[in-house]
Amino acid sequence: MMQSIVPKTEAEIRRIARAGKIVAGCHKALVDKCVPGVTTEAIDRFVDWYMVEHGAYPAQKGHKGYPFASCTSVNEVACHGFPNSYKLKKGDIITVDIVADYKGWKADSAWTYMIGEVSPQVRKLVKASKAAFRAGLAQAVVGNDISDIGSAIEQRAERDGFQVIASFIGHGIGKELHEPPHVHHVRTRASGIKLEEGMVITIEPILSTGSSQIYIAHDGWTARTVDHALTAQFEHTIAITKAGPKILTKLSSTKRKT
Repeated sequence: MMQSIVPKTEAEIRRIARAGKIVAGCHKALVDKCVPGVTTEAIDRFVDWYMVEHGAYPAQKGHKGYPFASCTSVNEVACHGFPNSYKLKKGDIITVDIVADYKGWKADSAWTYMIGEVSPQVRKLVKASKAAFRAGLAQAVVGNDISDIGSAIEQRAERDGFQVIASFIGHGIGKELHEPPHVHHVRTRASGIKLEEGMVITIEPILSTGSSQIYIAHDGWTARTVDHALTAQFEHTIAITKAGPKILTKLSSTKRKT
């Protein structure tokens, strides 16, 4: 069954971009917050404060019962990690996933931060995750089948020696956090859904150093790799335009590399 997709107007995309600017600013601020000794619950408190301070609401908070302002996924946690008393240590990686609701319009972005000095394997994983995102982004052009995004992502990840966790997908976004269409990050058959000007989607592949299989913890949210393999993710909210894909949650330069 074909998904019902309503492209956004230029004015609506500008509203989403305003939410995206807040998300990007929060990620930039987190560069100096994601350091050894900081707890993931402290990171979540900062995200909550930042959203409110900038006139937004952390849209994940209360979504389907999720109790926090952000997802803080450390090491083998693929996504939806609960903030808690865990103190980040050198060598860890943490993905912080943030959604801002600004005046009824939403933008979504996740970023993986390296904590202190990390191993060559971790650095390679983070680099490959960025590259996989960019490979998918390059296919987010008017006229392409939406499945072209996933094919490019998986091909690039495999080339770099990593697996894509297929269980979690991107999505449309706007007034609602999750809207059509689904955006798979692995090879699938052509969907018949052609990318059109005005579509706004997220691209958010998660790469694993080992298995692509996950399990859900007792909290009903936290997704971990079955073999405790490390994971990394980069996600942005993207508008499809005639001139090519436009990142609405684009980060400006940071003080240190992530």
